[in-house]
Amino acid sequence: MTSTTRTRKLTERKYNQMSGYLFTSPFFILYAIFGLFPMFFSFYLSFFKWDGLTPMTYVGLDNFKFILNDSIFYSSIVNTFIIGILGTLPQLFFALLIAFALNSTLIRFRNTFRTLIFLPYITSLVSVAIIFGLMFNNQPFGFINYILSIFDIEAVRWAQANWPVKIAISTMVFWRWVGYNTIIFLAGMQSIPRELYEAAKIDGASILQQIRLVTLPMLRPILLFVVFTSTIGALQLFTEPFIFLGRGLREEGITIVAYLWRDAFAYNSFGTASAAAIILFAIVIIITGTNLLITNLVGRSRKVKRGD
Repeated sequence: MTSTTRTRKLTERKYNQMSGYLFTSPFFILYAIFGLFPMFFSFYLSFFKWDGLTPMTYVGLDNFKFILNDSIFYSSIVNTFIIGILGTLPQLFFALLIAFALNSTLIRFRNTFRTLIFLPYITSLVSVAIIFGLMFNNQPFGFINYILSIFDIEAVRWAQANWPVKIAISTMVFWRWVGYNTIIFLAGMQSIPRELYEAAKIDGASILQQIRLVTLPMLRPILLFVVFTSTIGALQLFTEPFIFLGRGLREEGITIVAYLWRDAFAYNSFGTASAAAIILFAIVIIITGTNLLITNLVGRSRKVKRGD
């Protein structure tokens, strides 16, 4: 191989490398501008008092002290966990059952049902606000209150009372996201060989036994993915309480993200909002790390039982 040929190959390799970097650079540039910069700037801003217009004033840890002494902030943490549990756990259970039904050959018009179950996820938020505003109206003519009146139950103040607000928002979370997780579970189930289900049927396994002994073990990576994304999504809950409660975001249903949004864009207190965002980031890291730890421990215990 001559030096000219070697030089030409090196030039072509560098050209290909530069082309690869050039085509992937837009993602990293946009991520640095809209992802990394706001993250670091929010951390920096948490030590300053700033209303978005006047010059920043360094206040040290005062922003953290303020929100940690604010009872509404603790209410937002409690609301986030309660609404997240009420809206996420039933959602995962029903999404798994619906996906199993849609993956079954016994269901006719499966494609139609798959489309219908996914519609809430892509429905306009304005429509969602109107629908749930009518359903959970405080007045006796509200749909849910009308159903309750049939059983001689007094009208519930869904948008004002403590637990009714949480139940209403959790129902909205369930309705919007169950179809999304159903499609993810369904995609995972379609990769499971049909022979496993046929063998289970031959052995006399019921539908519940097929789910427990075949579907769940084979769906373990998908289940972990959905649990992680649903957990993080529950901690970042904002749209549903904002739609249901409006800009007021009362203490009964305010979440952590809604709390920091209100501080930033309603009270123009970007410092305390950034401090709340940093605390939320720490909570997400802790819960995600706990999930990973539990997952690894469960995986190791199963390997030990199998003798791997």
